[in-house]
Amino acid sequence: MDFWKNHKSIIIVSSIIILVLGIVAASVTYIVNNYKITTVYVDGNKHYTNEEIRNMVMDGFMGDNSMFLSLKYKDKSIENVPFIAKMDVEIVDPNTIRINVYEKAIAGYVEYLEKYMYFDKDGVVIEASTQRTKGIPQVTGLTFDHVVIKEPLPVENTDIFNAILNITQLVNKYNLSIDKIYFAKDDSITLHFERIKVALGQPNNLDEKIMKLQYILPEIKGKSGIIRLETYTDDTQNISFEPESD
Repeated sequence: MDFWKNHKSIIIVSSIIILVLGIVAASVTYIVNNYKITTVYVDGNKHYTNEEIRNMVMDGFMGDNSMFLSLKYKDKSIENVPFIAKMDVEIVDPNTIRINVYEKAIAGYVEYLEKYMYFDKDGVVIEASTQRTKGIPQVTGLTFDHVVIKEPLPVENTDIFNAILNITQLVNKYNLSIDKIYFAKDDSITLHFERIKVALGQPNNLDEKIMKLQYILPEIKGKSGIIRLETYTDDTQNISFEPESD
């Protein structure tokens, strides 16, 4: 009894600590066992694969635990990832998360010093990469002597960037896959679709010209040649296709 009287407060505090530690341990065990991520949805990504996005978000301590991720990314987006403006993590249920990817708006890329230099609608170079991103066209024919990240490409006619953005938006609108945009010295435009070239001429009536391509290209699939659309208007009856020998 004397021991109890002399050490009562210590025993009570120790018991409380043991109880709290037991509750914490049980809670951690429950969270680890019941909030393990088994399903991951990824939306909005083009440059990176689903697996690459998952690895970025779920990297590190308890990266496969939805409860931990919900606290880690609560009211916080993932930023400072090349080609990506931000990523948000949504907890769907204890075993499922959804990663929403918001990529930077890229109009095209140029090759410079063995790298792909990606630029936005204003011609500002966003990223430099050794990997090519599918669905983003290469732009050729531009003249420049240097490239600086986060600065516009130093071309003489900056109106070209409006034409590039217009073209990329239109080919996406009509579900066309473009490989290359070529600008001649007179600013006339030629598009490359695998083995087919499309001479658009000057950057006018682009909507009408590119809209027509969605009907022409399937008809000449597998062929090589040039489609002449330089003078195309809504009133044009016949469109010239000049085959090329393989």
